Amino acid sequence: MKSVLILEDVSETLTWLGEIAVEAFPGCQVTGVSSLRDARSAMDQRVFDLALIDLRLPDGSGLDVLRQLRADCPDTICIVTTAMADDSSIVGALSAGASGYLLKEQMREGIIRQLQQVKEGLPALSPSIARRIMEHFRRTGPAVEETGRLTLREQEVLTLIGRGMRNAEVAAELKLSENTVSGYIKAIYRKLGISSRAEASWHAAQLGLSTREPGK
Repeated sequence: MKSVLILEDVSETLTWLGEIAVEAFPGCQVTGVSSLRDARSAMDQRVFDLALIDLRLPDGSGLDVLRQLRADCPDTICIVTTAMADDSSIVGALSAGASGYLLKEQMREGIIRQLQQVKEGLPALSPSIARRIMEHFRRTGPAVEETGRLTLREQEVLTLIGRGMRNAEVAAELKLSENTVSGYIKAIYRKLGISSRAEASWHAAQLGLSTREPGK
């Protein structure tokens, strides 16, 4: 990660997150902003590799920035950093395309580890958030029968995504082109009503695909 955008309105927390970003990704350039307006201005000037986004801001919701980044800069990894741990906020952020959800109350070392694993294609989730998400899907998530909505090839792709593989790795494993894999992922997202790799990973686990060998 060479460039990191941090959207956080509390100056002390903004500094703290900046230090964490530099420790997680040595040499990265951090741009810190405290409002939606300043975030949009920064996004107009450059493309970021990673964005850490607070939800509650003086001039609106960080979800607006998250949605804009997903639309205009799809390669930017967007991770919510917040104190809000309710189901509505979590599901809203993931539905908007967040690749992770970290609570600022978490220990510094834990946040650093979570951020570093993003490079491996894994979602950055505070442990308590991961537990809430799994519980949410147990209550309201898709039934196992939803695998019937996916073709066998789509199930294979979802299986590998559930293991944290990137598109190139999935393509190599299944002997497909990356463009073909991207097409399958779009179809999977549409059929399951999701919009992020983090959600795809949870659906793979919910549907029992994460431990399945591709093609079986």
